[in-house]
Amino acid sequence: MNIKVHGAHLQVTDALSAYIEKKAARLKKYFDTEHDVDLSVTLSTERTLHKVEMMLTVYGYHCRAEETSEDMYASIDLAVDKLIRQIHKYKTKLNERFRKHGMATRIQPCVAEDRVDTFESGARVVRVKRFLMKPMDVEEASMQMELLGHDFFVFTNADTNQVNVLYRRRNGDYGLIETC
Repeated sequence: MNIKVHGAHLQVTDALSAYIEKKAARLKKYFDTEHDVDLSVTLSTERTLHKVEMMLTVYGYHCRAEETSEDMYASIDLAVDKLIRQIHKYKTKLNERFRKHGMATRIQPCVAEDRVDTFESGARVVRVKRFLMKPMDVEEASMQMELLGHDFFVFTNADTNQVNVLYRRRNGDYGLIETC
């Protein structure tokens, strides 16, 4: 498992890094290989609260967990527990998809940059991410969206080879935006 730990306006100590590696070892038992498993951990503080964001990438599938508490070590524990729950929830679906389609190509961001673009209205763009998108069907896109915990997901539709947006509606159903 490849583990990357960085702090957002926070110095990451050796003790924190070692603790994250120890806790991340709990995730290893859920995967057959460690080579295509990446864990990105971002640590930050907001006033008296300690925030941990974890992004687990396995064969192009992403699981995301974010936790905040008054103790950094407790936040790490809570985030790892959340990732494990997500893995349990989706492991059957992922295994079926791997058997049916073979291993997916790993999706990695081409560029992720922090920058500030300010519009005349005062609104700002503070983060830009660019991804290579592998074609997938709507069901796989919905699973990816759930794993990430997002309300929308942009993907290339394998059937039409066009960019689509899947989003969660207020009533819990999904909506699909297709380009013409």
